[in-house]
Amino acid sequence: MTKISPEVEVKMPLEAILPVSADVSFAFSSFPKYKLGADNQILEEPTEDNQGPSLKEVIEEEASHLSEQHKRLSVRDLACKFDKNLASAAKLSDEAKLREVASLEGHVLLKKLRDALESLRGRLAGKNKEDVEKAIAMVEALAVKLTQKEGDLIQEKFEVKKLLNFLKQASEDAKKLVNQEKSFACAEIESARAVVLRIGEALEEQEKASQASKNQDVDGLVEEVQEARRIKLLHQPSKVMAMEYELRALKEQIREKSIFSVKLQKELTMSKWDAKNKSCSYKLDGSTTLGSYLRVQPRSDEVPQLSKCSFQWYRLSSEGSWRELISGANRSIYAPDPLDVGRIVQVDIISNGQKLTVTTTGPIQPVAGLGSHVETLQRKSNAEFDVVISQMNGQNHSSHSVHAFHVGRMRIKLCRGWITKAREIYSPSMQLCGVRTDVSNAAKALFWQARKGLSFVLTFESERERNVAIMLARKYALDCNVVLAGPDDLV
Repeated sequence: MTKISPEVEVKMPLEAILPVSADVSFAFSSFPKYKLGADNQILEEPTEDNQGPSLKEVIEEEASHLSEQHKRLSVRDLACKFDKNLASAAKLSDEAKLREVASLEGHVLLKKLRDALESLRGRLAGKNKEDVEKAIAMVEALAVKLTQKEGDLIQEKFEVKKLLNFLKQASEDAKKLVNQEKSFACAEIESARAVVLRIGEALEEQEKASQASKNQDVDGLVEEVQEARRIKLLHQPSKVMAMEYELRALKEQIREKSIFSVKLQKELTMSKWDAKNKSCSYKLDGSTTLGSYLRVQPRSDEVPQLSKCSFQWYRLSSEGSWRELISGANRSIYAPDPLDVGRIVQVDIISNGQKLTVTTTGPIQPVAGLGSHVETLQRKSNAEFDVVISQMNGQNHSSHSVHAFHVGRMRIKLCRGWITKAREIYSPSMQLCGVRTDVSNAAKALFWQARKGLSFVLTFESERERNVAIMLARKYALDCNVVLAGPDDLV
């Protein structure tokens, strides 16, 4: 990238200046001749008719072209673009500082973990002590890896700071050059305008004197027109366009650096969670795709059985900056809800008074084609699904007959033939989410509270239909200014 210097001066080669403006035609090839009589009176002589435009009209046309060129030289928008890019670069620098603080927190956490393992190693013997020593070695290796990534973040911060300083310098140089070019252009235009006024006054005197001759030299007028033409050619907006291209390239570089920085931050967070999961006595089995379910499994037979543990599931943001409790999800099995798509799922396991945390390796992924299918059904006024009532008001339902679950624009209805179990409009008391208990086929079941005192657990024919029904009901409810979620969810 070429640095713009405010001292640059552009000179047009003499070969590029046309001897006469291409769009100008003259009525005469010389100045008119006239004589002075007594008392300095002008003696008029008869003139011949001409077919071309007058010199006054030609000069007025050139003056209008110069005025239009002067209007195109405004640089206010370009200055605004400089300021916006400087603000974006400063914001990127602040984000780099925040990432440095997060890296320091990672070192503190690793140190605490290593101290805890050292304390545990002193109290164990035999194979357990060897396992603890292996865990300490893994923590130390992770600390080395974190230090390496921290070095990469420091290098990135240095590059961002260097880019910010370069952008500031380029902005200052560009503003100086633009102001200088603008002042030069205004001075040249004013000079050309004065020349045009003088020529106009001369033409008025010439018309009053009634043009007398065709043989006087027109070199002076040709030079004035050439000067005006040269000013017009010198002030083409090529420099401004070059500056805009450079600014566009700088903006693209800043955007790429920002994307790369966010990606590094996510990888650092995932590596931290992977280390915690490996050191935990439990693990999560199952796919992280919507339509499947996650199950807590012990890593060995020496850890307490799941029946002696308590659980609580959470959903986290993709960066892990905050987490939200999933009310009612306190079993060893959890089937992700469409609300979990794009978020990370985490479970706290309390065993023998100790709390262990296991996190998914990545955010919950959507199912291909599910969104377009929901949009297709949304164009209709009603969608019907075949379901089986598994529970009613918290009690197992004895009948396994198939019912129809209607999701409409204004209400939801559950019926079997002419018998209606529930029909309620969307209201703040209504709740609808994926089932959060350990019922069979949890990925196919949803919880629906039609109103206070009346709730159902419905099992669909497939996981896809269950998720489609949840997404469609939430879209219709949102059109009615109602948010459908699970019990005690923060909405």
